[in-house]
Amino acid sequence: MAYNFTTISKRYGKGSFKWQEMANYGVRPEEDIIPFSVADMELETAPEIKEALKKEIDDYVLGYANPTASYREACCAWQEKRHHWAAKPEWICPSHGVVDAFFTAVKAYTQPGDGVMLMTPVYYPMYHAVLDTGRKLVDCPLVEQGDSYAIDFADFERKAKDLHTKMLILCSPHNPAGRVWTREELQKISEICLANGVLVVSDEIHDDLIMPGYEHTVYASLSQEAEQNCLVLTAPSKTFNLAGLQTSNIFIPNASLRARYMEYLKETNPNPKCNILGYLACETAYRHCEDWLDQCLQVIDANRKLVIGFMKQKFPQIKVKRLEGTYLLWMDWRGLGIDYKELERINCQEARLFFDEGYIFGKQGEGFERWNLACPTRYIQEALERMEKAYRKYVK
Repeated sequence: MAYNFTTISKRYGKGSFKWQEMANYGVRPEEDIIPFSVADMELETAPEIKEALKKEIDDYVLGYANPTASYREACCAWQEKRHHWAAKPEWICPSHGVVDAFFTAVKAYTQPGDGVMLMTPVYYPMYHAVLDTGRKLVDCPLVEQGDSYAIDFADFERKAKDLHTKMLILCSPHNPAGRVWTREELQKISEICLANGVLVVSDEIHDDLIMPGYEHTVYASLSQEAEQNCLVLTAPSKTFNLAGLQTSNIFIPNASLRARYMEYLKETNPNPKCNILGYLACETAYRHCEDWLDQCLQVIDANRKLVIGFMKQKFPQIKVKRLEGTYLLWMDWRGLGIDYKELERINCQEARLFFDEGYIFGKQGEGFERWNLACPTRYIQEALERMEKAYRKYVK
């Protein structure tokens, strides 16, 4: 069936940070403007999920619930079908979110003062997971190569060899750079981490959001050794826009690592559970909504092409990084010669463009903008028109 990717529901007064941020800048509810910042979708929920939730509310008591065997099996079947990874149901640990999970992993497997590696610029909560817990940030900057980024493996290996380095939080696919790491790149990461006793926490929340011509490799699928030295963090929240249902699927193949994770989790949350509706929505999405996802990816790819074409024609000074995965377009605005704070002001106050500012992803992100493409195409077109009008007086 053909799904609806043209309708939005405005989220003023619903607790949405990005919609409230627009309101703080004076955008009124009656204006037909949407935000392009925080990574959730401005698209209607798949109807199969909505119907399943309605039926659950009509038919069942919303009491305490643990993950069902059916939910676990659906998570594993999805990984095997979409990513050719044969995960086991007993590997799944409950978590409200992937961010919760990598915070838990840092505290469960490392000690204050230990080094945790990040490949920067990177998703900003990862910095907090390291620095706010008293760990040491081991910064492995990515290297810009034309319209993409590469890993400096000499630098990566040198830092992994430091005896204080205990963990890598791997962003795969990478947010905000948009990279889908190749199997060869991941294999090299695995070899270095195994040789130096570095545990890999692989955040794969964007694993299903892959652009045409690219393929995601699950870190644990590299080898049995890699599988036993990692956590794989997944969720339906980005893929199907279900973040508000607070359900993530944390795969920990190694029994000892899994026991330590649950042991630590119970020290801070004696009865760890997720949302009963979240379990159902996740299972429904994985069992019945693959066609919705495939059509959604077509919308995101069309939006990507629209922005790239516009920038080439109207603002060639803005360099758009190649989007291989995620629905988050990483754009280098430094060629405009405008200070990054002034860019933020112009975008928010004059162009009414609400992006995630690049500087929140680290020093390397200054002068960049991250554009969330998961929305109806007409809003992208209207945003580009506002941009062209606003920047006329700033760009020759």
